[in-house]
Amino acid sequence: QHYEGNSCRKVTLVSDCCSCKFLSSSLTLVLMVASAAIGGTLQYGYNLAIMNSPTTFIQKFINETFLERWDIQLEDYQVTLVWTIVVSIFSLGGFAGALIAGPMTIRFGRKKCLLLNNIFLMSGALLALTSRAAKSFEMIIISRVLVGINAGISMNVQPMYFGESAPKHLRGAISLSSAVFTAFGVVLGQVVGLREILGSEACWQYLLASNAVPGLIQLLTLPWFPESPRYLLIDRGDKEACINALRRLRGCEVQSSELDEILQEQAETKGMRPRRPWELFTDRSVRWQLISVMIISSAMQLCGNDSIYFYASYVFKEAGISDDKVQYVTIGTGTCEFTNLLVERKGRRFMLMGGFILMTIWAVVFTIALSFEHYISWMPYLSMACIFTYILSFGMGPAGVTGVLPTEIFNQTARPAAYMIAGSMMWINLGIVGMIFPFLVSELSQYCFVPFAAVCVLSALYIGLFLPETKGKSLSVITREFHKLNFKNQDKNFESQPEAQYQLGEVCHSTAL
Repeated sequence: QHYEGNSCRKVTLVSDCCSCKFLSSSLTLVLMVASAAIGGTLQYGYNLAIMNSPTTFIQKFINETFLERWDIQLEDYQVTLVWTIVVSIFSLGGFAGALIAGPMTIRFGRKKCLLLNNIFLMSGALLALTSRAAKSFEMIIISRVLVGINAGISMNVQPMYFGESAPKHLRGAISLSSAVFTAFGVVLGQVVGLREILGSEACWQYLLASNAVPGLIQLLTLPWFPESPRYLLIDRGDKEACINALRRLRGCEVQSSELDEILQEQAETKGMRPRRPWELFTDRSVRWQLISVMIISSAMQLCGNDSIYFYASYVFKEAGISDDKVQYVTIGTGTCEFTNLLVERKGRRFMLMGGFILMTIWAVVFTIALSFEHYISWMPYLSMACIFTYILSFGMGPAGVTGVLPTEIFNQTARPAAYMIAGSMMWINLGIVGMIFPFLVSELSQYCFVPFAAVCVLSALYIGLFLPETKGKSLSVITREFHKLNFKNQDKNFESQPEAQYQLGEVCHSTAL
């Protein structure tokens, strides 16, 4: 049932026994996910991966530019410093993108925000493409900032769009596709960066600009798909557009329970404006939700998964793989993150805890293997196995679950602000790891992964003690579970509080409809 007008007049929809399961659901939902992700989180993984192959070529370009402009021959450490800026500035752009993602989604909606986001991408691709002809490494730096902004926005908006568009029983699986496409972007970037494709000295500028292709695909396809149904009803108050979007995304008539859930959330947030990030820090009712999102988003970067790639080439060479074959073996590391497909079967809490615990184990084994690699002949092979298992554990835990949580534990008014905070923590910590890891390697040597193991242990403990399972639960049920943490001594008062005047099939006070 759903409702029209300001009265509670009922209109018959199909009953809850309508079977809109994954295999029979509309092809529209699947294609929408692909369209949004190809120009969304795929870009994050892709733009990380494509910077590995042309490192020496761009460093040579930087040195030649200084020599031609100012007749200065840079020292090796100076070239490395400029290159570090080129690489790390991506995180700064991502942080900026995370901050503007919330206001953009509120003003333009989820879908239009993703489309407008391509302005940053296309501008960055154009700068990268023309940087060599212009003999300007500064254009590469600006390009990386713009591409970082694009990634920062998409990493926040895309999971929100998916979580609000998917049916409850597929919410986790659809949201997890963001992580799947990120992993696919890493692999695609590694493949395109091969010397036989665009990873040669003559083609590095085309490699840096190749991210425009996925963006173009999104611009051509995403306009044909509907906006988030929750955004249409709760933010814009457009009930008919919401029902039409649900009908298209489900491939069948709208289930009454699904519409009722959205109507209930609208009733609970009626008259409330979108929350600002700093308001969440002072709201006790979302205290532990916010702490959970901040800790898990930070741990996703501080766990050392990105740093493990630093050792990949070295370990593969120690295992006897020739230099010309290492680039092909490295591609296999990216494919390991596809294990996040398991999360919808096992649940968020279980997979997060399991992922961090396994990463702790492999970090310890990796440290032991690095310590004895010169004394025991087969230790390099153990190190190589640890690289793959570490990334596998990350893929089935933090990579798959982190992006889903803000959608599931915050309501419509707080969700954009929550994603801004989560995204900011992710990008800040990515930048921190990028800056301190070289020093960890130089100071701690083979023990450099001990701090990452500590982060994984502490994260697993926090999840086990404080994070409730969210799989298959409605927002109201999840909110009640967090309430036990937010108001430990007031549970009885909370239970006795009247809920919004809402019943299955009607919202008696909802004049906004």
